[in-house]
Amino acid sequence: MRIGLLGTGPWAAMAHAPALSEHTGVDFAGVWGRRPEAAKDLADRHGTRAYDDVDALLADVDAVAVALPPAVQADLAVRAARAGCHLLLDKPLATTAEQGRAVVDAVREAQVASVVFFTSRFVTETEAWIAAQAEAGGWFTARAQWLGSLYGSGSDSPFAASPWRREKGALWDVGPHALSVLLPVLGDARRVTAAAPGPGDTVHLVLDHAGGASSSLTLSLSAPAAAAGTAVELRGETGVAVLPTSSEGAVTALVHAADALVSAAGTGRAHPCDAAFGLRVTEILAEAETLLDGRVG
Repeated sequence: MRIGLLGTGPWAAMAHAPALSEHTGVDFAGVWGRRPEAAKDLADRHGTRAYDDVDALLADVDAVAVALPPAVQADLAVRAARAGCHLLLDKPLATTAEQGRAVVDAVREAQVASVVFFTSRFVTETEAWIAAQAEAGGWFTARAQWLGSLYGSGSDSPFAASPWRREKGALWDVGPHALSVLLPVLGDARRVTAAAPGPGDTVHLVLDHAGGASSSLTLSLSAPAAAAGTAVELRGETGVAVLPTSSEGAVTALVHAADALVSAAGTGRAHPCDAAFGLRVTEILAEAETLLDGRVG
């Protein structure tokens, strides 16, 4: 599979480009970015070609990996699917349900494969844990905390300057991660409740799940560094289960995601984290955002 990379920012440089370079099952065929000089620099570092024209790249590859802000990603994903390219997308798929549906429709019409990179779903230990808890069933309630210190005191994260993260906050940046763990275990969200925002961009959600359980989510990019971290706890008929930690990094997880895309493209079988799942996550977050906007207003 010849695959191109759309995007040249910190996430593309830190994760996507290294993963595509080291993956033995794909040919990293080129880079396109909104800043041509950055595309050339990233391509040179990984021994591939920089493209000035995105359509030229789409014509030369079988698939694209996208590391761009969600609104930009959604528009280019539609364009890439219509060009016959399989899609390795980032979370969130989009920040409006309309944009997300456009991607899903384009994928369906073009009959291309799609995989959305929710990190926990492509880390070996956490994906195995999610599958085991889904099989066990009988869950009564769950608690998920995704606390980042992106905007905390002393943060030097390269993502802190991201305009879309500053606009959309933790709900859209880390909310997809929490949902990607909870939904396959507890079932779809039948009802969403959003509490008034907490410190910084902190938000609290409560979900009523199709499986009968409820879950509470605390999401923030504004936590103090000492308080940052991720925790998921399930309680039910079999007792208490806690999401394990893993030493696998983002590059390895992205290699696994590329594996999943190659498999989906080759077999025609949709991956559980395809664009349709990405759309459902987008719909839930958009509903929560509407509720929060109403409370703030």
